[in-house]
Amino acid sequence: MFDLDLFVIGGGSGGVRAARIAAQHGARVAIAEASRWGGTCVVRGCIPKKLMVYASEVRAQLEDARGYGWTIEDARVDWPALIAAKDREIDRLSGLYRANLEKAGAQVLAGRARFIDANTIAMIETGVHGNERRFTAANVLIATGGHPRRLVAPGAELAVVSDDVFHLPELPRRIVILGGGYIGVEFAHIFAGLGSEVVLAHRATRVLPGFDDDVRTRAETDLGHHGVVLRAPAEARELAKTSGGIRVIFDDDGPPIETDLVLAAIGRDPSTHGLGLETIGVALGPRGAIVVDDLARTSVPNVFAVGDVTARVNLTPVAIREGHAVADTLFGGRPTPVVLDTIPTAVFAQPAIAAIGLTEAQARARGEVTIYKADFRPLKHTLTGRPERMLIKLVCDRDTRRVLGLHVVGADAAEIVQAAAIAITMGATKDDLDRTFALHPTAAEELVLLR
Repeated sequence: MFDLDLFVIGGGSGGVRAARIAAQHGARVAIAEASRWGGTCVVRGCIPKKLMVYASEVRAQLEDARGYGWTIEDARVDWPALIAAKDREIDRLSGLYRANLEKAGAQVLAGRARFIDANTIAMIETGVHGNERRFTAANVLIATGGHPRRLVAPGAELAVVSDDVFHLPELPRRIVILGGGYIGVEFAHIFAGLGSEVVLAHRATRVLPGFDDDVRTRAETDLGHHGVVLRAPAEARELAKTSGGIRVIFDDDGPPIETDLVLAAIGRDPSTHGLGLETIGVALGPRGAIVVDDLARTSVPNVFAVGDVTARVNLTPVAIREGHAVADTLFGGRPTPVVLDTIPTAVFAQPAIAAIGLTEAQARARGEVTIYKADFRPLKHTLTGRPERMLIKLVCDRDTRRVLGLHVVGADAAEIVQAAAIAITMGATKDDLDRTFALHPTAAEELVLLR
């Protein structure tokens, strides 16, 4: 009845995984991408941002080297060289995504797709004016991701968003970052490390909403250690072009700030516009997010959605897991729901922040808990003199002693939490950790020494 068993709209992490696994199951699959293969994570998110984190950490590493007897003079950052190197790696990864799809047997299409009806997709090929192709498919998966939310205020056109940062012609001497979530905090550290003067303005009193309070306090302290000026609570009321740059006026009655660049890191919204969802009756939630069940099925039975376009948990590994599950559900002979709890997450601040499970406040709202905490100066910084400290916090159920949450701030926090997440997902208790031998000397050994 149909040309295809599955048509995937969107070539990011979730869509690519679904298309590849479905094709490996033997399904007839086509996938369309309107921009570059790899989506937000590969092209304009996780990967390029992490490369810039590495670049920005070098300044601190050079400073720390003095404590170990090294003298390194005349170090400077070459912004165009950094951007060019980043672009080469993104091109390589984007090419791999496409190559892996083709290797799996999926039909790879470059173009913008939209629904004609629940089983018919129209696609305008990229670079081919007016050439519309149509496909029929038994099932359709929407994996179009999200996009940065734009500032709404007089002069908002003067602000850039995170997508733009990866292509700036030069490193700004001064930057104001609006938003204290993941993206804002990470870019504050990136630009501070590369030598910019950074002001981070956040509409709430505390940065990193949703994280444990102890973690949020430490994150704010670490921003200060890196020279970032935190202005909170404060929201940009107006931006204006001046002879010296951009003037930002805030709603906190404090003085305006003159800067060279304003980055709006105020959230991301699902990319559902222009897909024709209203034509087929796909139910949408707040900000256009597609409503799905635990099998990623929308209100239209043969249409599925995964990843940021659903605005459930906007993390690349979640999109990948969801995409894989849809392929297994449809073509692998095993309905596979995705349970969105106990998900590890990280903020690549400096030092890094990582967590899995419940915060202390969340756990206390559910019952009696016991808190174990270590707060110490890492061995590395006994010689560098850097005021950086490490925090490891464990939240446990008082009666069962099951680990409900782990929160880490410090070097390699994400690596520590990823390893510990295996045990925590399996239901580890505090006694399980206590029976584990420490690996000495490491910062992570505190995880099994907490008393």
